[in-house]
Amino acid sequence: EPDNYDNYVSYHCESCGAEIIADDQTAATFCVYCGNTAILQSKLSGKFSPDKIIPFKKEKQSAIDAFKGLSKGRPLMPKGFNDTNNIEKIRGVYIPFWLYDLQISGDVVMDAKTIEKWTVGDTHYTKTNTYKVTRGGTMNFNNIPVDGSSRFDNDIMNTIEPFDYKDLVPYNHAYLSGFYAEKYDQEGAEILKEASDRALNTAKNVLRDDARMYASKVIVSDSLEPNEKNKTYALLPVWMVNVKYNNKMHIFAMNGQTGEFIGNIPLDKFKVLLYTILIFTISMAVCILITYLAFIGGGVS
Repeated sequence: EPDNYDNYVSYHCESCGAEIIADDQTAATFCVYCGNTAILQSKLSGKFSPDKIIPFKKEKQSAIDAFKGLSKGRPLMPKGFNDTNNIEKIRGVYIPFWLYDLQISGDVVMDAKTIEKWTVGDTHYTKTNTYKVTRGGTMNFNNIPVDGSSRFDNDIMNTIEPFDYKDLVPYNHAYLSGFYAEKYDQEGAEILKEASDRALNTAKNVLRDDARMYASKVIVSDSLEPNEKNKTYALLPVWMVNVKYNNKMHIFAMNGQTGEFIGNIPLDKFKVLLYTILIFTISMAVCILITYLAFIGGGVS
């Protein structure tokens, strides 16, 4: 646990409310989340001490290369959008996460069916058997991740997952040097429920799939209960890429461990129009051809 907090500062964005932490050698002139330049610096107050951290494996250049490669397979992207001159800032940020170890215990009750078919002469028979099926047990889930930041888009984080938690190491403030780290602003029952819901859904699917011999099965009730075994506060590495195009800010993110790169890419309206016209023209041509061939075929005696 760090014993000297004088070497850390806190940056607060008045636009989106983000609060990030960096060492006093790291200059913050903009918000990594919204691109706002009105970001206020103050000395860090209170203790900030995660349990674990996954250090950055991907370098800054990897994020630049991923941005430059966006044009591949994206014909409707505006020309020149992925020019590196459009990159305003790139910053490595450690995102706060809660990692839950949960145990799920209980039963599920299903309405299940088997179907038998046979033929006697010209008559076809179908017999449907209906059963009440129960499956149960205990399952353990480790490191279920839940984003501890209200500002980091959950859709973005869900897309750049998963992280390989084998790389988790005990937190040391030396890992923060040259990077940002956001303080968590979400914890407690709501976060636990999100982790529990993910585990419960997986447990239900596993128990339902275990009834392999039935043609169909529908869970009608369950007694599954989650039990929290452990909770870890961890920082996970993400490269935030702020892109300014046509006076609008676009935010991209790259998994700092695996290199998964995602973000919302704008569409060129003119290209979309041309593409729509092209598809319509091709469809009409195919319809006319089919009609013509059908007409010719019908006229042959």
